[in-house]
Amino acid sequence: MNKNYTSTRNNSVSISAKEAIKKGFADDKGLFVYPNLGEDQLDLQKILTLDYSEIAKTVLAKLLPDFSTGEIAESVDQAYQSSFDSDKITPVVNVDDFHVLELFHGPTSAFKDVGLQLLPQLMKHVLVNDQKVMILTATSGDTGKAALEGFKDLDNMGIIVFYPDGGVSKIQKLQMVTTGGHNTRVAAIKGNFDDAQTNVKLIFNDNTLRAQLGSAVSLSSANSINIGRLIPQVVYYFDAYKQLVNNGDIKVGDQVNFTVPTGNFGDVLAGYYAKLLGLPVKKFVIACNENNVLANFFEHGVYDRNRPFFQTVAPSMDIQISSNFERLLYYKSGQDSTYVKQLMDDLEQTGKYQVSPAVLKAIQADFYCGYSTDAEIEASINQVYDSNGYLMDPHTAAGYKVMRDYQKSDQTPMVLLSTASPYKFVNAVAKAVLPEEADSQDVLQTMKDLAAKTHAPIPENLQKVWQLPVRHESVIQKSDMKKYVKEQTEAVFYDKDQSSSN
Repeated sequence: MNKNYTSTRNNSVSISAKEAIKKGFADDKGLFVYPNLGEDQLDLQKILTLDYSEIAKTVLAKLLPDFSTGEIAESVDQAYQSSFDSDKITPVVNVDDFHVLELFHGPTSAFKDVGLQLLPQLMKHVLVNDQKVMILTATSGDTGKAALEGFKDLDNMGIIVFYPDGGVSKIQKLQMVTTGGHNTRVAAIKGNFDDAQTNVKLIFNDNTLRAQLGSAVSLSSANSINIGRLIPQVVYYFDAYKQLVNNGDIKVGDQVNFTVPTGNFGDVLAGYYAKLLGLPVKKFVIACNENNVLANFFEHGVYDRNRPFFQTVAPSMDIQISSNFERLLYYKSGQDSTYVKQLMDDLEQTGKYQVSPAVLKAIQADFYCGYSTDAEIEASINQVYDSNGYLMDPHTAAGYKVMRDYQKSDQTPMVLLSTASPYKFVNAVAKAVLPEEADSQDVLQTMKDLAAKTHAPIPENLQKVWQLPVRHESVIQKSDMKKYVKEQTEAVFYDKDQSSSN
């Protein structure tokens, strides 16, 4: 198998995994992909004998071939040995006739922790000779805090997080703006997540800014456009399968389905990578909220972002440009980078593109997609709590509704990915379970009341965040993001005495 990564938009690109992680994003605006992924699969029987960290080391060795065994082992151990509140890292819980893969047991109570505890550890082995990297991250809520927590106070690394002003939950905002560390910066932007993400991509490809920052400083990403963030998420699909086998729910070799709530398409793409590497998956069920660009694509093969943008009760999915979908197009078009580049150029120029019937059919073979309205999300939270005593966050609930729609025609064992603690979106959850408190401005009290009623424990980090001082208060125009990056990068790397307050 080819040991190097290439770009979704130019197959002549060939760089090592370490370089791909350091750059985050290709110079041609494409994403880094591993050609011929799946030609050399993992040994499923062996995987089933391993614990979570050992599976992680096996997956990383396959997909990051220029990292040494020692570098991978050190990175995985540092990431997972003490930062999660479950020794399983991502436990599977049986609820009714389906299984929930709980991905919120990390330090910020969201699935992003799985990748963002590991990416900074990998980055340590990427930087040499006093090289420095500034991580730029656009977040719709969860990536921001998880990335800040992972990169905080690491040598030769800094991180800048941009989030949409008014577009994240109160607790998500508090988690970000109270972050300490000499090398962390956070700014709200006047705009939505897609504005933040688009401008971050433009900044990556700004040669003038690169020259101003100097050759010693690289810019990289902690979003799932960075393969170092995406690859760790492959692991929990294999581990979930192992847990189902060990629990007697399935036999080795049986097919399973996964339902994945998604915005940027990284979480479900990681599952597809697992399938290519040999995991017996029949179907990935993709769940959107009312920003249902992907659901419309699955009907007609047209990806069209020229549409109203909705702020929903599932804000981490309030996205209209699912960046990682580009990687899926690369694999499903037969690794035709010229074709993918044309599609992405169409998207940039007109806001939409249309794939060929053959590509659409290839995608539909592995994926089903639907969406859930805010009202349906609320109803799902209420229904599952009333019936099973299980409390879901709004994103998981969006998945639940789409999962039930799909299960009408397919009874394959189903795993629903739960992407965040319900306490990160407590007002939306309270509306379904404690309607008398749904509009309360006292979010902390609502959390306590919800815990008292449901007996679902409040994660420790979400209890403590209310007592922390606010350190980051910047609110900027999206047109000022480049200026902010330049100023804060210089402050982090060349003025160590400057406070992280900004």
